[in-house]
Amino acid sequence: MAAMAKWRGHRIVFEGGVWVYVDSKKPVSNDPERRCGFCKKENRKDDHDACLGVLDGVMNACCGHGVSEDAYVQRNDKSVVRGKEAILFIQSKRG
Repeated sequence: MAAMAKWRGHRIVFEGGVWVYVDSKKPVSNDPERRCGFCKKENRKDDHDACLGVLDGVMNACCGHGVSEDAYVQRNDKSVVRGKEAILFIQSKRG
């Protein structure tokens, strides 16, 4: 059985010693910044996730790309929230 995972909201599988996208069979290493599989947007030029942008009081964050367990927010005070709590925090900041 092949190892399965997700990368930026896309299903990936470990085949032939490399991770490949399930839908295209192309190596993840060929397109690691592929559009988000959840919101379908590309990263912004400042490398922030397009669906997040810049969140006031936040050092870094990830929406989870459709996998709520992968979402996180690290605030400027270095505290971290994860999962659904992070999604709710992001939504509250975005209005």
